[in-house]
Formats: sequence, structure tokens, C-alpha cells
Amino acid sequence: MKLSASVTVVVPAMNEAENLPHVFATLPSWIDEVILVDGNSTDDTVAVARRLRPDLRVVTQTGRGKGNALIAGFAAAKGDIIVMIDADGSTDGREIGAFVQALVEGADFAKGSRYVPGGGSSDISPLRSLGNRTLTGLTNLLYGTRYTDLCYGYNAFWARHLDAMALDCDGFEIETLMNVRAAQAGLLIQEVPSHEHCRIHGESNLHAVRDGWRVLKTILRERSRGRLVAAPAPSSLGSCAIS
Repeated sequence: MKLSASVTVVVPAMNEAENLPHVFATLPSWIDEVILVDGNSTDDTVAVARRLRPDLRVVTQTGRGKGNALIAGFAAAKGDIIVMIDADGSTDGREIGAFVQALVEGADFAKGSRYVPGGGSSDISPLRSLGNRTLTGLTNLLYGTRYTDLCYGYNAFWARHLDAMALDCDGFEIETLMNVRAAQAGLLIQEVPSHEHCRIHGESNLHAVRDGWRVLKTILRERSRGRLVAAPAPSSLGSCAIS
């Protein structure tokens, strides 16, 4: 695969040594850089990652939370395009091509969705799905967007838009903050079908009620930052792949 743009994949991880062999095996050979953001793991996460990918760059997280980890990884990225995936096996690296294609075809921000044709989830619970749909609807109402899946952690964007998003949160609300600020900045947003898989090993650090409350507070707080800049509504990307 030949691209005029370079691609960095950022993987936040804490105690994910058992999952990394599967995750790294799904990454396309044509990506230029992989950054593992280690959340001070107590297992062999870093050693396993380096063994699997000798060219890996490791960033040690200084704070706590997924948002803090991703912000650190984004700051270290050298690629023109940044892709964020999870280290638990729930996001499939083989889908990266669809996200990158959306960007090279004109989008500023490629947003994964489990609720558009071609997307889905093997993991989301009825409670989480209901909460996500409710928060998505509220965001669309307040910001004039037409998102289908607010709280999903598979996204990609041009690195040049990092300043416009000015990310500054620590927890799982990071995806919501990115989606809201991308819209506020007037970025062209493209939804990309994605299938969420079950975590392979270990237990998730996500807590539906606690983190749902943080997402809600983020939605309401961002509304007070200023009125939405007129932006094209996100559209769904059909079958799309890069080989």
C-alpha cells in the first residue's frame, strides 16, 4: 500500500500483555508508526509489545485514564494521519484502511460507528447501548450533528487538526470530547462502519454509570464553550477498504 500521507497508530494500554499479540497481528503492514502508551502496567505489556514490534515507540503515561493516555500518544505522533485503537482486541486493526481511505478522500475526521450498515458489536450490553443512544441523541440535539454512535473509541483524523480539538480530559469521555470539538471546529466528519469485538483477556476499566455521567457532563460543559460552527453533517461510508 502506497500513501502520500504517513500513518501513526496510537494504542493506549495498561496490563494488556495477553491481548497485544492479537491486536498487533491485525495491524496493516503499510502503517508507518505504532505508539504504545503504557499506563504504568504491572505485567509484561511493554516487553511483549517491543518483542512483537521492534520499531515500536513507547510513551509512558504520566497521568491516569484513557483520555490522558491518548493525548500523550497524539502529542508524540509523527504521522500525518493518527488512528486510535484499543489494546483489548475489541477494535480490529484490519479496518484501519477504511478509516484512512475516508481521510484521503476528503474527510478531516473519520469516526467509527457500530450503528451504520456494515457496523455492529459483539460486546455492547443493552444498558450501554441505551445510554450511548441517549447521549448520542442529546449531542445531536444540542450541537446540530447527526452522529449515530457517540461513545466509540475507534477514530482517525489528520494530525493537523489536533490544535483545533484542543483535547484536555482524562477519562473515557475523550471520544465524546473529540466528536463534539471536531463538530465545533467545522471539520468534515465521515462515519465509518466498524464492528466491535469482545475483549479477549482481562476485564474492562469502563464503568457504564460512572463514565456515562462523565460523558453527560462533557456534553453539557462543551455547550457553554460557544455556539457550534456550521459544519457538514457526518455521512456514512459504505464498503471501503485499502489493500
